[in-house]
Amino acid sequence: MRFFLITTILTLVGTCATPKYSTKIQTLKDNIIISDSTTILKYINTITAPELSNLLHQFAGNEFEGRGTGESGQKKAANFLKEYYQTENILSPINDSVYFQIIPKSYFLHDTKASENVLAYIKGSEKPEEVVIISGHYDHLGIKEDKIYFGADDNGSGTVAIMEVAQAFKKAVDDGYRPKRSILFLHLTAEEIGLEGSRFYTDFPIFPLSETIANLNIDMIGRVDNHHLENENYLYLIGADRLSKELHILSEKINTSFFNLTLDYKFNDENDKKKYYFRSDHFNFAKYNIPVIFYFNGEHEDYHETTDTPEKINYNVLKLRTQFIFATAWQLANRENRLILNENM
Repeated sequence: MRFFLITTILTLVGTCATPKYSTKIQTLKDNIIISDSTTILKYINTITAPELSNLLHQFAGNEFEGRGTGESGQKKAANFLKEYYQTENILSPINDSVYFQIIPKSYFLHDTKASENVLAYIKGSEKPEEVVIISGHYDHLGIKEDKIYFGADDNGSGTVAIMEVAQAFKKAVDDGYRPKRSILFLHLTAEEIGLEGSRFYTDFPIFPLSETIANLNIDMIGRVDNHHLENENYLYLIGADRLSKELHILSEKINTSFFNLTLDYKFNDENDKKKYYFRSDHFNFAKYNIPVIFYFNGEHEDYHETTDTPEKINYNVLKLRTQFIFATAWQLANRENRLILNENM
């Protein structure tokens, strides 16, 4: 009996000494402070609907022939991205000038020609070894039976969003606001054939995965699905809390501070029948315990059809979503500490 009482007392003491989970969550919320709102707003407003529209009408036009992995249209699209970053004076992380990470034909599981990821980056001022990756695939389905699958939403929308985010960060750097951490703008190939471009990057990372603090992955953010016709200012977020509750809280706070989008977590359910968490490039980063957010507008009637064209994009919605992603990346790149992983709470 005496042994039982002592054991019970020790158990109670241990329980009281460990903060409750709800208390830990509240502490995370209290510790996330958006301190440079005026500066963030200045560069948020450099992301505009006309610029996104101009880029996307080029990127999802006839010239790039649907950007099929390894095909001539995809090569043209890769060069388009490279030339954009050169014009914006945003360097490559590979010797400052090598924008392509070549993926040999032998790497692919399918009979696919060699392809390339396209990379650009901005070096951090205080913690340059730590990296925030903003990613999205730029390949699509190419040409089938002489018909071009333009892929304006999938994933032209995510591609031009990354370009605009990169430009906004570069404008901030030019004004003296270099981010504390480095930011990698990662345009991935071969997503449509099985997330192969992101798998190659995580197999052969340019920056150590151990120093990659988060991956914000953008895949289809230019349309409104049938579930949100009465409220177009929404966005599906997938994965934000899976590895870091703090990332989810940070994202929520950015939204309430600047945007008030309706953030829909329907597809973040672990029982999601469509299994979107496993279906875009963020998943290859999540496999390495890197916190991720997958930004997504949901499927629509033009998904994987020839009718996914630039004139069907809602550019005001695309702008708002792109601005939200930029602000989230800004906070991640400039916060004092790395994200707390769920396993360490």
